[in-house]
Amino acid sequence: MDNTRRMMLGAGGALILAGFVGGGMALRRLAAELADTDVLDDPDIPLLGNPTGDVTIVEFFDYQCPFCKRGHQDLLALAAEDGNIRLMMRDWPVFGAPSVLAAQLVLGAASLGEYAPAHNALMATEGRLAAPQIRRALAGAGVDHIEAEDAFRRDRARWDALLSRNAAHAARMGLQGTPVFAIGRAAPPGATVAQAEIHRGAMGIPAMRRAVANARRQG
Repeated sequence: MDNTRRMMLGAGGALILAGFVGGGMALRRLAAELADTDVLDDPDIPLLGNPTGDVTIVEFFDYQCPFCKRGHQDLLALAAEDGNIRLMMRDWPVFGAPSVLAAQLVLGAASLGEYAPAHNALMATEGRLAAPQIRRALAGAGVDHIEAEDAFRRDRARWDALLSRNAAHAARMGLQGTPVFAIGRAAPPGATVAQAEIHRGAMGIPAMRRAVANARRQG
């Protein structure tokens, strides 16, 4: 059994894949338990941009999604240009086992304090992924994939729960694919999905700027 298969054998990966192919009982139950407010905030998700920014951009993404990867540099550029945007990347690995492995290794890197380089390295890859390509991309960013795997295993309960929540949010929102963006004020009291702008599909910088401005006006 190779590392890809071993890494998949967890609650998070199983729920994600079950949910994408038709929905499992556990995923539907978790989706029913989640409050809409949670989609704009989750203490376990590593943040990019300004962690204390006044607007949150949540992206449901997959490391094999071509549109997610093409738009990632635009997203980072907007956050840098604005200076007050909090980026929350919700892993939703719906493209199969390599996507689950990529998500798990990057979350393991997060446990090591290396989330941004690991995440950005995989978002810079082209095409579909396989385990060797994932490991090479991480190595190119200075992230040891063995250490990342070990770190993921140590924190597995936390990361599996996060991946399960992400999949449950996607099910609750009726999402069909990636990318999907939820843009709103940075988790204000009582904020709900309905108070955030939901954008299905790729967004360019002009559309993102408008959505951020709308969020600030409504705040």
